[in-house]
Amino acid sequence: MRRGRRIWLKGLALTLCVALTGATPDPAQAAERITVFAAASLKNALDAVNAEWQKESGRQATASYAASSALAKQIEQGAPADVFISADLAWMDYLADKKLIKADTRANLVGNRLVLVSAKPDAQTVDIKPGFDLAGLLENYRLAMGAVDSVPAGRYGKAALEELGVWPAVAQKVAGAESVRAALLLVSRGEAPYGIVYRTDAAADPGVKVVGTFPEDSHPPIIYPIAITADSKNTDAAAYLAFVTSAKAAALFEAEGFTVRK
Repeated sequence: MRRGRRIWLKGLALTLCVALTGATPDPAQAAERITVFAAASLKNALDAVNAEWQKESGRQATASYAASSALAKQIEQGAPADVFISADLAWMDYLADKKLIKADTRANLVGNRLVLVSAKPDAQTVDIKPGFDLAGLLENYRLAMGAVDSVPAGRYGKAALEELGVWPAVAQKVAGAESVRAALLLVSRGEAPYGIVYRTDAAADPGVKVVGTFPEDSHPPIIYPIAITADSKNTDAAAYLAFVTSAKAAALFEAEGFTVRK
């Protein structure tokens, strides 16, 4: 009797669902959406990629953007992410060492360039070379960049300034921000006359202009790795990863100024 009652109740629930919605439940709509933790500098490009993913697959991807360091720590503390995209190899290695990503899903996704930006309309082009006078450009003001001890863009920036012999003169002038987008905002708002950010961030903010590009050999290669997290149980994660690393997604990343890793 109890089994028969359960079957009857399930049938009633289905009938009510059809009556209220005009259709039977769609398993695709009930599927869990992909949760992506991604470096802040990826926002514009990844938003476009996720929109195309939803258009093609009918699935949704929700992205949480922040500094790679903050996201990696959140994943370590148990935050529910299916996919992690870091702005450097170090924070992906950090999770890999703790067995918090699925190693066989890891891939190098895109690359970027490091630039010097200013919001000053009359800012002149800067020849970024060994010994260039960045301290003189700053005068008594601050240099905006990601926090040099944790944010990838800050690490790359410090490495470049050290390689060019400029770091000692500006180290005390740095305004370290929680992410590269936060550093960009300091410049865009006029709170810092110059900042070091990624080329893609500069392109996303009409309030700043690029006044110089750092030589690629002045810092480690800027590489964004991607991987599925070890705790992800989402059955769509592998398909999402395949799409993000596809030629169609590559065109969207390139449109925002990223270089696609081959």
